[in-house]
Amino acid sequence: MGLLIFASCNKNEGEGGTGTVQGYVKLINHPDDNYTLPADTIDAAKTDVFIVYGNSEFYGDDVETNEKGFYQFKYLTKGNYTVFAYSTLPSGEKVPVTASISIGKGETGKVPTIYIHSGKAYGTSIVQGKVYALYYHNDTYRGQGWAYEHRVYIRNAGDSYHFDDVRVGLDGIFAFQKLQPGDYEVFTFTENAQEVPSPIIETISVDNAGEIIEMQPDTTFLVRIQV
Repeated sequence: MGLLIFASCNKNEGEGGTGTVQGYVKLINHPDDNYTLPADTIDAAKTDVFIVYGNSEFYGDDVETNEKGFYQFKYLTKGNYTVFAYSTLPSGEKVPVTASISIGKGETGKVPTIYIHSGKAYGTSIVQGKVYALYYHNDTYRGQGWAYEHRVYIRNAGDSYHFDDVRVGLDGIFAFQKLQPGDYEVFTFTENAQEVPSPIIETISVDNAGEIIEMQPDTTFLVRIQV
């Protein structure tokens, strides 16, 4: 994504003064392949920060943060300023995070710390559940316990086909990660005595990003497996 640099049309704010606007940027990283949705906050080094003069529709200048995430815009006139940096969604889309400040003549204004986000799990949620199995040989009961290596699927509610599948791990646990807010159908298959599979489907709603949604015990999948 690119932006053109335009000189501010606002005569009150901009360069040519003795004021300073400064602050820090922190990066919150959201790695995937971790089912607790951890978020590590670090100094946002070498990150572009932009400043808007007054009510201009375009930014007037940009600088890069140092190794501590610190930035500074100098030689500003008194007035109102907006500073922003970009969070990055897993899709690559950039979302501005802004902070505003007013300074007087010759003043140094300290902007509240800007927190930007990045990482493959940013803006997504996780759905977790379990599968419990009853094991049969022909039509004879052989035991029961948490399923292992049993396959579970997920699809958008109303779709005919799944977009992801996982195998159940230890203690029957499965998880789907990097889900956007929306309605989903999580399903697996159980067998009858003739080893004919039939689906068991549960509808799950992801209302917000950054959630870990646990399928409740009363919706634990109970499957019959022929061994």
